[in-house]
Amino acid sequence: MTTAVADAAHHVEHGPAKGFSRWLFTTNHKDIGTMYLIFSLTMFFVGGTMALIVRSELAQPGLQFVHPEFFNQMTTMHALVMIFGAIMPAFVGLANWMVPLQIGAPDMALPRMNNWSFWILPVAFCMLLSTLFMPGGAPAGGWTMYPPLVLQTGDSFPFLIFSIHLMGLSSIMGAINIIVTIVNMRTPQMVLIRMPLFAWAWLITAYLLLAVMPVLAGAVTMLLTDQFFGTSFFLAAGGGDPVMYQHIFWFFGHPEVYIMILPAFGIVSEIIPTFSRKPLFGHDSMVYALAAIAFLSFIVWAHHMFTVGMPLSGQMFFMFATMMISVPTGVKIFNWASTMWRGAMTFETPMLFALAFVFLFTIGGFSGLMLALVPADIQYHDSYFVVAHFHYVLVPGSLFALMGAAYYWLPKWTGHMYNETAGKVHFWLSAIFVNVLFFPMHFLGLAGMPRRIPDYSTQFADFNMVATIGAFGFGLSQLIFVYVLLTCKKGPPATAEVWDHPKGLEWTVPSPAPYHTFAEPPKVDRTVAFPKDYD
Repeated sequence: MTTAVADAAHHVEHGPAKGFSRWLFTTNHKDIGTMYLIFSLTMFFVGGTMALIVRSELAQPGLQFVHPEFFNQMTTMHALVMIFGAIMPAFVGLANWMVPLQIGAPDMALPRMNNWSFWILPVAFCMLLSTLFMPGGAPAGGWTMYPPLVLQTGDSFPFLIFSIHLMGLSSIMGAINIIVTIVNMRTPQMVLIRMPLFAWAWLITAYLLLAVMPVLAGAVTMLLTDQFFGTSFFLAAGGGDPVMYQHIFWFFGHPEVYIMILPAFGIVSEIIPTFSRKPLFGHDSMVYALAAIAFLSFIVWAHHMFTVGMPLSGQMFFMFATMMISVPTGVKIFNWASTMWRGAMTFETPMLFALAFVFLFTIGGFSGLMLALVPADIQYHDSYFVVAHFHYVLVPGSLFALMGAAYYWLPKWTGHMYNETAGKVHFWLSAIFVNVLFFPMHFLGLAGMPRRIPDYSTQFADFNMVATIGAFGFGLSQLIFVYVLLTCKKGPPATAEVWDHPKGLEWTVPSPAPYHTFAEPPKVDRTVAFPKDYD
């Protein structure tokens, strides 16, 4: 504790610049992490507004508010904004803020590139959102951008492709930075296997990003050349194959799913031990499970394509490979449950979000196993059952983990305790409405309702109305989260530890964390599965 305080005093004259230039030119990992988090929250509300337009149209049969073309634009833009603008930048922001603090590094290894990787994102999303005002409207071919449908996009098509390239460039630079920081800048006594789980999850995620983002770039570049340069990669009339695009896209797309959930596993692995007052059960096995999930994510991509006519041997391989992922995932859930077993548990807001994550993400995992079965998937494919499945993974999965992380580390960032009552109200409303919103979609899909349609027959009306009520309830609940963030500076001052004896180097620096930390590498215990300060 004393060393950290001394570091803060030593660096007081090297504090942040003033005004807008601080944020435009900053190379400090905490500033850049803050900008990522604010940007992702903004995009979350932009994408959420698009989702509410979709649900408003689907509240009743018939066309209510928007034209079918605009409805398809909203479904496409909602997905692109939420995935590339809300979920992924939020995890990168947490990595920027917390990974250097967790491994005892003074900053990220490549600070100028860190600044660049953030500022590319607002440009990319301004370009993407500007397509709403172009002739022909925004992209309406789905976030997967399947040809030949996406090639019918109007003037906005090249802007869509360029914005995707910029998002990918940002992700690749962020991934390189995280890998170099963890490998080269962690405190010398911290052996790799003993790193905190959040740092481990991000190290593995960064390698996934490096492997698959260029694949997406290649796929969308081939779309671009098909549209403007006379190639026929995916155009059947010229000898191409539109199914080849699906193979290339999903070779990116399935690891992308784990890019959005592995950091969430790391977050939950930090929160549950803290509020169970126990070390994480099976730390090393959790690391191996993360690595196994990452590896398996590369060999299961075609389970998204069981209806394209692949041979039986291919269907069998991808079915069994997909089912194998449930093994390391089950290891993680078992370890979280074992950590809580006979622990002195308390239920502050971060723990509530972590518990909801474990329970509701498991529901999404079970429906994923159902989709892995070829005969069943042929019935479920492109139905609302699929929509229910991936939203259970991404909303009470990725999003709840992010909210748990915000409550968990907010006192460390701001130096003040947030309003716990408001936090719990936010949690319970979110947990109730997220199920009201997405659980009925399972029944809609099983009854045969296709996805991405603006109108439907009356047999689907009741469940759609329930889902729309849940959508507005969930969306309005997030305003409480904004209230908590805006008022957190009014709370009582936070101690350095914040919680009851949490483990990790981030809890050895004062709250709020000084602008510069760890001028000298902190001491840690090499023999335990979490850093322990010796000051």
